Amino acid sequence: MAQTITQKILAKHAGLRSAEPGQLINCKVDLVLGNDITSPPAIKEFERIGVSKVFDKKKIFLVPDHFAPAKDIKSAEQIKMMREFAHKYGIVNFFEIGCMGIEHALLPEMGAIKPGDLIIGADSHTCTYGALGAFSTGVGSTDMAAAMATGEVWFKVPEQLKFVYTGKLQKWVEAKDLILYTIGQIGVDGARYMSMEFTGPVIDKLSIESRLTMANMAIEAGGKNGIFGIDAKTKQYLTKVHVTRYPLLYSDKDAEYKQIYDYDVAEIEPQVAYPHLPSNTHPVSKSGHIKIDQSVIGSCTNGRIEDMRVAAKILKGKKVHPDVRLIILPATQNVELQMIKEGLMEIFIKAGASVSTPTCGPCLGGHMGVLAEGEKAIATTNRNFVGRMGHPKSEVYLSNVAVAAASAVAGRIASPEDL
Repeated sequence: MAQTITQKILAKHAGLRSAEPGQLINCKVDLVLGNDITSPPAIKEFERIGVSKVFDKKKIFLVPDHFAPAKDIKSAEQIKMMREFAHKYGIVNFFEIGCMGIEHALLPEMGAIKPGDLIIGADSHTCTYGALGAFSTGVGSTDMAAAMATGEVWFKVPEQLKFVYTGKLQKWVEAKDLILYTIGQIGVDGARYMSMEFTGPVIDKLSIESRLTMANMAIEAGGKNGIFGIDAKTKQYLTKVHVTRYPLLYSDKDAEYKQIYDYDVAEIEPQVAYPHLPSNTHPVSKSGHIKIDQSVIGSCTNGRIEDMRVAAKILKGKKVHPDVRLIILPATQNVELQMIKEGLMEIFIKAGASVSTPTCGPCLGGHMGVLAEGEKAIATTNRNFVGRMGHPKSEVYLSNVAVAAASAVAGRIASPEDL
């Protein structure tokens, strides 16, 4: 029976020949992930289960990245709980300050993700890893606890959607614009509990970093997971991160999809998602004169070295507008080190930006960039819900890196062409 990549991965991990939409299955997991917000509740539930060990010491990843470095006593206690749990059960992959990074950038970078893997994480943006041909999805802390104990989790097999991108990208259009445009077209519930498979000649040309950006935001359309096929670029990336053994999985040509969407990217210009939904998208040319107080470049969506290079290209030789705070967040320590090697750090500091250690901080309104009442921010993050970055009466506009950098210079939402 014809199957998509997602169906094949789920079937394999359930010990079945095939997996059909709507079917309830129990799957073995390859990796369980938690951060400093979601791990503590999972740890408490794990202890209540009463088991004496975790299912696999090497397959659990604990990454303190949301409130790290600890912003207050409560966040310090959360991270301490993770640290002590890792020590107690011999969990290998606990990432201390100084070697950590934003979880969804760190794991692919360190070679922890392989095509064909089944990955769950107590964070909604765990869907990021579909960029490498894995099935990955977010779960609750209780599911994380059960998986740490048993190595298993149950799913309802999602229906399948296919997104085909053709044409030639306009200047300054990035992967972030493709996914924002897509969410704008189908809505924040347009893929609710469905698999979003991204294909087409435009996708074939995207870097793995760009694919990670698109897969990351599948959840913003309600998707159960986002996924890409394995190609030469996937193999090249995996070789770079020392992943050598993995299955070559592809969707069958006659696999069934609930719906297929075709987009000509020549019609897509840089997008800006207005408050308070990622689907409230508008072309940057239609943004008018929206003044901003803050620009944030980074997060698990756009904090990789590819993103930093784009930002530096815009900011080199320019100054951040005196009324704007520009905060730049490299997603991992390796990205930060590469920024130093390439001279990007100097460009950012001379431009007047604040460059942070890797953290999710401002993305969720946690720290290091919280907005006050009435303030507006443009950000390369993934959500702009009410109060997402601070005060309930603040506003967040989502964009690609080039637009966020150009806006920081212009003092308003702007395209690089406006500078």
